[in-house]
Amino acid sequence: MTPIGPAGGATLRFLASVLDARAVAEVGTGTGVSGLWLLRGMAPDGVLTSVDLEAEHQRHARQVFSAAGFAPQRFRLIAGSALDVMPRLTDDGYDLVFVDGDKVEYGEYLEQALRLVRPGGVVVFDNALWHDRVADPERRDAETVAIRDLLTQAATDERLVPTLLPVGDGLLAARRVG
Repeated sequence: MTPIGPAGGATLRFLASVLDARAVAEVGTGTGVSGLWLLRGMAPDGVLTSVDLEAEHQRHARQVFSAAGFAPQRFRLIAGSALDVMPRLTDDGYDLVFVDGDKVEYGEYLEQALRLVRPGGVVVFDNALWHDRVADPERRDAETVAIRDLLTQAATDERLVPTLLPVGDGLLAARRVG
């Protein structure tokens, strides 16, 4: 597990700020690095909902958020599988959905994220370049293929206006239309 780098983090903060995000969902709490960037860009009353399979990751993230001065009501940490938790979150209830979870499940996360994000909101996937493997047709491992499929899915979905940002390990950002 590698946390998002400064360029990717700054991009998340920027997107949350531009959207004046009051509700953000995150798949993959990790050590709290991406959540901290998101919280810094969100509206002062915004709430980050972050899902991670590992309770230990969330314990650490809670400490990071608190140490950075964010009140406990600004974040909601949910331990569990994202594909089990996401269906229980509110339809059209989020301004931004950030995904940095199991790469093989990226296509399924996109479908859930499209249900969760409001029209005009943005979905963002980390590792969209996957260590430069996505552009190498010789790479056929499950993660690389899943990310390639995600990029195709986003490019052809009429509900999305996508862009691939070459920051960090690549961010796929897509605005939900209609």
